Amino acid sequence: MTKVYLTRHGETEWNEKGIVQGWGDSPLTELGKKQAKWLGERMKDLHIDVIYTSPIGRALNTAEIVKGDRGIPLIEYDGLKEIQIGGWEGLNQEEMKSLSEDNYYNFWNLPSKYIPTGDGETFNEVKDRAFKAISEIIEKEKGKTILIVTHTITLKSYLTALEKRDIDTLWDEPFIKQTSLTEINFNDKGYEIPLLACMEHHKYSRKEFNEFE
Repeated sequence: MTKVYLTRHGETEWNEKGIVQGWGDSPLTELGKKQAKWLGERMKDLHIDVIYTSPIGRALNTAEIVKGDRGIPLIEYDGLKEIQIGGWEGLNQEEMKSLSEDNYYNFWNLPSKYIPTGDGETFNEVKDRAFKAISEIIEKEKGKTILIVTHTITLKSYLTALEKRDIDTLWDEPFIKQTSLTEINFNDKGYEIPLLACMEHHKYSRKEFNEFE
């Protein structure tokens, strides 16, 4: 059996301000660092053979915090990057909407009809990229336990491809919150998902978490 844990990076400064990051980046907030530490605490007694992460700073930093002082190999993998958002990078929601209300609506409601600007990617392109990347990782690390640190749309796109769903179901619940944990077990018969977007580890420091909400 190959066990895959999937998570999203912790909260960033741009997350806090509602700014779209894409391949851009902003630092983890203090809450984002705490979220990564809580996940690391949850996983500290779990055997993990290898960690793969998006090379974008917010994901890499999250992976490093979760890893802690454990001697686990940490590998950056380009295919795990977030959607390339093109001309929307660095904009907030209102600025995105002002450029095209229709395209903004499609981004959040009809991903198949979203048209990227500049060098941006379509949702289907991200879906194909994410599935290819994670499938390559699983094949390379077959029989191991893998932690993958990535981004919301990348993770949602992979699950959409894995479950053979239409891209327009991508935003169906659950939402992938910061450092939520998804577990997928692969065997000869297929796969099972015992955990999906689980936030149970936030109970470790609930008092601190409330102070930052």
